[in-house]
Amino acid sequence: MRNAIRISCNRRNLKVVRDFVTAFLNTYHLSDVLLNQLLVAVDEVVANLIIHANAEDESQFLDLALAVENHTFSIEIEDGSNHSYTPSSFREPDLPEFIRLGKKGGVGMALVNRIMDKVEFESANNHNVCRLYKRLS
Repeated sequence: MRNAIRISCNRRNLKVVRDFVTAFLNTYHLSDVLLNQLLVAVDEVVANLIIHANAEDESQFLDLALAVENHTFSIEIEDGSNHSYTPSSFREPDLPEFIRLGKKGGVGMALVNRIMDKVEFESANNHNVCRLYKRLS
């Protein structure tokens, strides 16, 4: 089964994405814990793309495609922002230091990397793709 959706880059669409992913994954009878972990990971990446990469510009869009093949959930998220994503720019946060400083952001991608089995980013010619993979069984 495969499904796709296009949303404008407005944070109000985060609920649309959560509902879309939930409806798609409900047919696979996942545990509540696994379903919620997947929703957190997808929500974090989509929020980052809407807010940081596209500056909540509603004239910009994200295309999401969901699939489950060979018991592996995958989601592909594409946009056309000028911001390119590079895995080398991600650094594991120093959580004790974040707590000491009272810092509230900067841990989302660390959480995504812990939840998902594989996270990929590609950027070329103002076209960016993020792929997330998680084995379901």
